[in-house]
Amino acid sequence: MARIVGEVMTREVVEAHRETSFKDVVRLLDRHGISGLPVVDEDDKVVGVISETDLIRRQAARSADGPPRRRRMLPLGRSARRAEGRATTAAELMSSPAVTVHPEQRIADAARVMERHGVERLPVVDEEDRLIGIATRRDLLRVFLRTDDEIRQEVRDEVVTRALGLPAHSVGVSVRDGMVTLEGSVEERDAVPQAIRLTYRVDGVVGVVNRLNLRFDAGPVSPTKGPSGPGREGR
Repeated sequence: MARIVGEVMTREVVEAHRETSFKDVVRLLDRHGISGLPVVDEDDKVVGVISETDLIRRQAARSADGPPRRRRMLPLGRSARRAEGRATTAAELMSSPAVTVHPEQRIADAARVMERHGVERLPVVDEEDRLIGIATRRDLLRVFLRTDDEIRQEVRDEVVTRALGLPAHSVGVSVRDGMVTLEGSVEERDAVPQAIRLTYRVDGVVGVVNRLNLRFDAGPVSPTKGPSGPGREGR
């Protein structure tokens, strides 16, 4: 059900090499309207990533050094900044090692990797770590451009019918702006939390409203607290 990185990644990648100069990196970013790019070696293996933040940090380090006569006795921290300020090639500017993903990884997993590492782009590599694409935050957010009808159809076909093995008419599925409402009757209590969990995994879903009833039961069932009233979960 869930879409994978390979379906949304950008395949035409703007890249730099270790020896690419500072100015050429800036030109690449400006020419292609991007904010970062991967650095590859002679085998197209990703060795690092350069972002606008890296370039700004280099410029700030140069400014912090001050005039030459004040550079003699630099504290350790300023020595590191001075080294950054002298960086003139991609190999010296890049953040390394690069955080990468594989094309078969789920989009949701890639989003978690981005959030965990605080990065805005992920080079996509094959089994030999060679660059085959790049996934940006914008690429990953494309799943939320799915229409309500597309989401409704997938929930009905993949969750209700295929995963839960229920007749399509037994659970009503409605979607508005990515918010899915499930209503109807099921025979097994375990089907309620399972339906909600699987619905959340459908790309483009932003929340689930639970109005499912146990058959022959008096009211809706909360996925964790039993038949005590309507349950609603949101992301």
